[in-house]
Order: sequence, then C-alpha cells, then structure tokens
Amino acid sequence: MNFFSSALGKNITFVRPAYFIISGFIGIPNIKYYYVFLLFVYIVSVLGNTAVMAVICLDHNLRTPKYIAVFNLAFADLFGSSAVVPKVLDIFLFNHHHIPFNDCFTFMFFCYTCLSMQALNLVALAYDRLVAIIFPLHYHVKVTHRFMFSLIASFWLFVITVSLIAVGFLTQLSYCKSVIIKSYFCDHGQIYRLACNDYSPSLVMSVLLPVLILWLPLVFILCTYLYIGYSLSKVATFQERLKAFKTCTAHLSLVAIYFLPILITFTYMEKINPNARIINLSLTSVFPPMLNPIIYVLQTQEIKESVKKLFRIRVKINDQLSICY
Repeated sequence: MNFFSSALGKNITFVRPAYFIISGFIGIPNIKYYYVFLLFVYIVSVLGNTAVMAVICLDHNLRTPKYIAVFNLAFADLFGSSAVVPKVLDIFLFNHHHIPFNDCFTFMFFCYTCLSMQALNLVALAYDRLVAIIFPLHYHVKVTHRFMFSLIASFWLFVITVSLIAVGFLTQLSYCKSVIIKSYFCDHGQIYRLACNDYSPSLVMSVLLPVLILWLPLVFILCTYLYIGYSLSKVATFQERLKAFKTCTAHLSLVAIYFLPILITFTYMEKINPNARIINLSLTSVFPPMLNPIIYVLQTQEIKESVKKLFRIRVKINDQLSICY
C-alpha cells in the first residue's frame, strides 16, 4: 500500500498549476507549414472515414461482422484525429500554448483512448480473417453480429478504463518541477516526470500500457498470420494460398502503417531527438486515420463494388430527376 499512498494523496499537499505549457518543436524555422500540412491530412482523414462509414451504413450487403469492425475502425480514426489535430492547430497556429490543468488531462484521455482503440480494432480484424480463412464453414457461427458487437464494446470498455486509471494517477501528483511539456500534446510520459512527489504508479502505467495496447495486440496479430500461413501451406496450393492472402493485404497494410512508427519511437525513445520524436508521434496520430479508408477502398473488393453500386444508383436518380424537370 505504501507504493500507492503518495500518489493517492495521503498526508501530502498537492501542487497543481493553473496550466501547462506545451512547447512543441524547438529551433525549427517555418514550422507552421508543418501544422498546415497536418490540417490537410486531417481534412482528407475526415472525408475518407466519413465516406467509409456512410458506404457501410447505406449498403446492406456490408452489414456483416467484419464491417462492424471496419466501421468502428473508421469511427475511432475519425474520433481520434478530431481529438488531436484541431487542438494541436489551436495550440501552435494560434499560439495558445497555455492549456488549463483539467483540460490537459481531458485532452490526454481522448488521445490515448482513440490511439489504443485503433490497435485493438486491428486485433478484431485479425481474428475475423483467421476464422474466415481457417474455419470458413464455421465462420457464420463463430463470428456473428452479436459476437463482434460484444468484442468491440469490450475493447472500448477496456481502453476507457485503462486511460482513466492512467489519467487518474496523474491527477494525484504534485507538479512543482516545471509546467513545460516537451511534446505536441499532453503526453503521459512527459507529464509525470514533472511531478515532485512519488510517481511510481504512473511509471508502472507507462511500462504496462505499451505492453497491453501495443505489444500484446501486435503479437496476437503476428501469431494469427503465422498460423494462417502454416495452415494454408499444409492443405492449399500456391494459387489458393495467394488468393487467401490477397484478402489479408488491406489488414496487413494497416498493421504496418500503425505499429511500425510508434514501436520505433517507443523502442528508441531516449535516443531519438525530441523534434524527431514529435514528428514521428504526430504523423502516427494522423497518417493511419488518413490512409486506412484509402487502403480499404483500393484493396477491398466489397467496398469497391459497393461504391460503384451507390454511384450508379446516384447517377440513375439524377438522370430521372433531370427527365422530370
């Protein structure tokens, strides 16, 4: 219990600053152009993910368990980029570097919740591919709408809970070393190091969260595809294996785009220049949400056919309206 006593506020006087200062990049000229670039990426992300969600809602053929996960991925991408980018633009383009104490932790909660949910969505899609390829005859029994809804709901509950715990520990610290956060947002690791009392619980969370949110999902996804490859190598021809893996290319692309940059950053955190770290993490926050809908439209046959069908229907309606008028 002594481990948590200081963090839980027993017999200590909290020092809570009125605000934190987010420093962002240091010593880079014309950096505002980078934030304009982030705005462009954000606009593309909003349009792309909104389009994917609209297509899934409008086409009854896409209301399958797999596309429940795809819809949730687009929603988490849209929600996550909307939680990060507008606030970052407000901070750095309009020079609002001072962020109130409570607002900073709210900002952090939404950022980490959505970032974590993106990783767990990829786990749901990996499980869907595993059952579809290895147990095709049992797919409609094992992967039902109810199962996928329950899985997605449990993932949301999990990431909200761990994010609340991580933020809750931070609110029980005294910040008397500094109020300057050397990042582009309210970064968990940067904030707890500003505390002048025992931050051991937050330190534990900084080690535990990457394991739960990044490494375990990645290990599960890699094991899933290794098992798929091993099973197909025993029973399928080369053409059948190629055809099966073509159905996985979109998902594997998302896994690479999401996990590689963020794992490199966490692995070499102490060796990376602070400016390079900010660029890497900020691009990791906005690029996957922008690329995910593009990848699914280009590489997923069902989405392409659905878009073509909806477009033909829209053209047909416009032709009918033009005839009427």
